[in-house]
Amino acid sequence: MAEIRIRGVAKTFGSFTALHSVDLTIRDREFLVLLGASGCGKTTLLRIVAGLETASAGEVWIGERRVDGLAPRDRGIAMVFQNYAVFPHLTVYENIAFGLRMKKLPQAEIDRRVTRNAELMHIEQLLKRYSGQLSGGQRQRVAVARALAMEPAVILMDEPLSNLDALLRLEMRAELKGVLAGSRTTTIYVTHDQVEAMSLADRIAVMNAGRIVQADDPVQVYRNPAARFVGSFIGNPPMNFLPATPAGPGAWEVAGLRLAGPAGAAGRIEFAIRPEDLAPAPEGLAATVRVVEPLGPHTLVTAEVAGAPFRAVLDSDLRVAPGDRLTLAPAADRIRWFDPETQEALT
Repeated sequence: MAEIRIRGVAKTFGSFTALHSVDLTIRDREFLVLLGASGCGKTTLLRIVAGLETASAGEVWIGERRVDGLAPRDRGIAMVFQNYAVFPHLTVYENIAFGLRMKKLPQAEIDRRVTRNAELMHIEQLLKRYSGQLSGGQRQRVAVARALAMEPAVILMDEPLSNLDALLRLEMRAELKGVLAGSRTTTIYVTHDQVEAMSLADRIAVMNAGRIVQADDPVQVYRNPAARFVGSFIGNPPMNFLPATPAGPGAWEVAGLRLAGPAGAAGRIEFAIRPEDLAPAPEGLAATVRVVEPLGPHTLVTAEVAGAPFRAVLDSDLRVAPGDRLTLAPAADRIRWFDPETQEALT
């Protein structure tokens, strides 16, 4: 069993607090993605789990062992880095076999593991080539095969696809998802790329300013953000936000439109809707089109509503131009509300 339990983990660098008492459990064999912008603390948290960084406070458990006092080599983990970290003077075979030789495994077992994992990553035909002769995508496959060959309880991945071009990233995402779904490992994957997070994760932990803001499955994180930050960070384009004022019991006025809202709230709150959850209708939010961006099957319209920027993803058959006026109706079941003071979701 390779459940990972992070309890009260904090990290300070001088006067700067990188992590604020983080609590997180990663289930056995779960693929968890740490998602956030640069500087949010996700890589620091990963390095603490790996043993490459020492926590200022807190505990890290893998299975039944507390590991925050152990060296990285004693934690039963493997890592895949952004810069691949393969040895250019060694063949692909020797790169994959490197950790196995360090463990002094029998040659027959080394052969078995190298061959099996090279086949999983579709690089079996490259085993005799030197890694310095490979493309970036091939080197990344070697790095993943080397990690899997160790048959670790836990694999930690730090932005492993960020150096690849868009098409290779798409291909490698599919490879990783398929390979790791069939493995017996627990995976923590760090990225700032929300598409990677949404497509790969069993669960996403969204981080901001050294804290975990929400940890949930990808659909819940997207559809039901627990905090305003999550709605503004996830989604391309992100959520729209407008102020809402009370308009009677359980009712709120948003840019002149009366909507049913959270009955228990008081004072001003915030209305939020994703751009794809808007549609032209006789009644809705009065919008003035500013920019039109055709995107094949859809058109991204940047408009102005009540003096604020407002985006809508509309069917490409709808012809609009800058200066046009639209009335955009939000899908009632997709509206979300936030407390502007706490930044947390209201129900």
